[in-house]
Amino acid sequence: MLKQHLQFKLSQKLSPQQIQLMKLIQLPTQAFEQRLKQELEENPALESGKEQNETLDDAYDDTFDDTTDSESIAAEDINIDDYLSDDEIPDYRTQTSNYSADDDEKSVPYAAGISFNQYLINQLNTVYLTDEQWAIAEFLVGSVDESGYIRRPLTDVMDDLAFTQNIYTDESTIESILKVVQELDPPGVAARSLDECLVIQLERKQPTDSIVLAIEIIKKSFEQFTKKHYSKLLSKYDITEDQLKEAILEIEKLNPKPGGSYAGNTRMIEHVVPDFSIKILDGELELTLNGRNAPELHVSKDYSNMLKGYKDSTKKSKSQKDTVLFIKQKLDAAKWFIDAIKQRQQTLFITMNSIMNYQKEYFLTGDERKLRPMILKDIADEIQMDVSTVSRVANSKYVDTPYGTKLIKEFFSESMKNDQGEDVSTREIKKILETVIGEEEKKKPLTDDKLAKMLKEKGYPIARRTVAKYREQLGIPVARLRKQI
Repeated sequence: MLKQHLQFKLSQKLSPQQIQLMKLIQLPTQAFEQRLKQELEENPALESGKEQNETLDDAYDDTFDDTTDSESIAAEDINIDDYLSDDEIPDYRTQTSNYSADDDEKSVPYAAGISFNQYLINQLNTVYLTDEQWAIAEFLVGSVDESGYIRRPLTDVMDDLAFTQNIYTDESTIESILKVVQELDPPGVAARSLDECLVIQLERKQPTDSIVLAIEIIKKSFEQFTKKHYSKLLSKYDITEDQLKEAILEIEKLNPKPGGSYAGNTRMIEHVVPDFSIKILDGELELTLNGRNAPELHVSKDYSNMLKGYKDSTKKSKSQKDTVLFIKQKLDAAKWFIDAIKQRQQTLFITMNSIMNYQKEYFLTGDERKLRPMILKDIADEIQMDVSTVSRVANSKYVDTPYGTKLIKEFFSESMKNDQGEDVSTREIKKILETVIGEEEKKKPLTDDKLAKMLKEKGYPIARRTVAKYREQLGIPVARLRKQI
C-alpha cells in the first residue's frame, strides 16, 4: 500500500543576484574591469558615463501601467531570476570621473622572437656535422627544457631515435654529440644535472687557481659542497679558508638555469593594481577606493525611447509585446547590476576601513611588530557581515600604503600568548625570528633549539617545532645551509 507523508525542512538558497554579487566582490581591480567590459558587450541596454537627460523612470513606470488587461504586461509575469542565470549575466564597462582618457593604460607591444630551441638550432647550423649527427643533435636540442636541461636518460633518447627517426645508434655516439650541443650558448645548456651544468660553465672560463679548485669540488665533492661541510673540504683538499672562499665565490657567480637567461623566454609580468590606498594626513589615516572600481553606469537612452514609443503606439501587436518584454528584462537586469556595483563598492570600503582601523598602529608606523592578531571573524563581527564576505574582500586584493603595496590577507594572523599572558600576532614572532637570524654569526648559525631559547628569553615561549614551521614559512633554510666561511 502506498504511504504518503509530509516532511518539513528549512533550506537556504542564494539567489542568482547574490551569487553574482559575491563573485564581483572577490574580483580585484583588473579582473573587475575585464568583467565589466565583457558584460557590457552582452547587454546593450547599459552604457557607461553620465546620463544626460534622465526620464527613464517615468517612461518605465508609465509603459507598464497600461490599464488594458489584454495589452498590459505585469512585472510579476517576468521571472528576472531566470533571466539572471549563470549563462547570461549582464556587466558594464568602467569609467570614473577622475579617470580621463589620458590615463588609459597603453598596451606595450612585444616583439615576437624565436623560441629558445630555435635559438639553439640556429647556432647548430654553424657546426659541421654529418646528416645523421645533425639529426641526433637536433633531437637533443628538442629535448632541452625551458631551464636549459636535458632531463631524460640517454638510453631513452636512443630508443626514441630508433622509433621516431629510424636512427639506430649507441649511447656513446649520442654522448659525443651531446658534448657538441653543450658547447652552444648560453653556457651550461643541455646539461643533465646541476653539477654538470656548473662544471660546463666553469670550464668555459679562463682557468685560474680558484676556478680549477671549484671544478674539482663540483666534480668530486658536490654533495659535501651542497651540504656546506666546509671543514671536510678544507681537510680533503688541504686548502685555506680564503682559497675555499674564492672557489665558492666563483661557483656563486654561475647560472643554475641557463635557459632562463634567454630573452625569448621572458614572460609578460602581470602588474599589481592596488584596490585601495591608505595615506597619512596630519597624523590620521585616510582610505580611498581605487576609482576604477566605481564606474558610472546608466541605462541606454535608446532603450528608454523604445519604451516611450511602445506607450505612444495605438496598435500593440504580439511582436511589439515580445520586444517590450525583452526590453523590460534588459532594463530589470541593468538596474540590478547598477545596484550590485554600488553594493560592491560599499562592501569593499567598509571592510577595508575596518581592517585599517584594527591595524591602525601598523599603518601609522610601518612596524610589522605592531600588527595585532586578527582573523576574519574579528572583522566580520565588527562590520556585521559574513566571514565569507570578508574573505572575498581580502583575497587577491592589494592596498597601497606609505610602506609599499601590500596583500590584504597578509594583515591577518593567528595569535599566541607571550610570557605576560598577552595576545601577540604570529607575524610579530616571525619578524623577530627573521631579525635574529639576520644578525646571527654566519660561521656558526643558530639551530632551531637555540632560536627557540632566544625567543623564550625575549618573552615568546614557543616550541622548537614551531620555530621550524615559522622558519620554513619565511623561506629560511636550516642552520647547516646558512653556514658561511
